[in-house]
Amino acid sequence: MKLDFQFRSSGFSNTYLLGNVGEASPGEAIIVDPSLMDANLLNMIEENNYSLKGVLITHDHPHHVQGLRAILRIYDTEVFAINPVVGDLHTTLVRDGEIINIGPFKTEVFSIPGHSADSAIFRIERFLFTGDAISACRLGRTASSYSAATQTSAIIRKILSLPGDYTILPGHGPPSSLEAERRFNMELNSFEQKNRRPAFRFES
Repeated sequence: MKLDFQFRSSGFSNTYLLGNVGEASPGEAIIVDPSLMDANLLNMIEENNYSLKGVLITHDHPHHVQGLRAILRIYDTEVFAINPVVGDLHTTLVRDGEIINIGPFKTEVFSIPGHSADSAIFRIERFLFTGDAISACRLGRTASSYSAATQTSAIIRKILSLPGDYTILPGHGPPSSLEAERRFNMELNSFEQKNRRPAFRFES
C-alpha cells in the first residue's frame, strides 16, 4: 500500500490518500477526511492513475469535509460515514463493528462518540484513521464530562484492546502509534487508574 497525506494550514487538518499500487488490484484508492480538494490532491490521484473507490469520513466537522463536494464533482465515488448525511450530501451508512470492503480495502468501523456524536475510527490493515478521537498523546475535545467519559471508555474498550501495534493517523497533528498511546497518553492512563476497581477480597 502507498499512503500519501495532505496538510491544510487552515484548520491544521490532515487528508489521507491510501492506494494499492502494484498489488492484486492495482490503481485503486480511498480518501479519508477530505479537508480540501485542490490541485495537489488531484495530482496525487491522477499521477498514480488511481481509481477512487470511496471516501471515509471520521466525523462531520467542516475542517474534515470541506473538499468532499469538489471530489464528488470530479469522481463518481461512494462516501462512507456513521452520519447518513454529511453537510447536505447523503452517505453510505456504516455501523459500529461493521467490516466493509471498499475496493480492495477491508475496513473495520469503530463508533467512538464524544468529540461528536458521529465520530468513527477506521481500521485498514495496520492503520487506524482516528479523526479527532485520538491524536498524538491527546483525545478529542468534548462538550461535557459525560461526553469525555463516553469517548475515553469507548477508546479503551475498542481500540486499546486491539492486539499488537498500529499506526495512528489523526485528523490533526503528527502520526502516532497505538503502543505510544497505551504508554504515554495521560488522559487514557488517568481515566483507567480512576476507574480501576479494587479486587474483591473475601475474608473469613
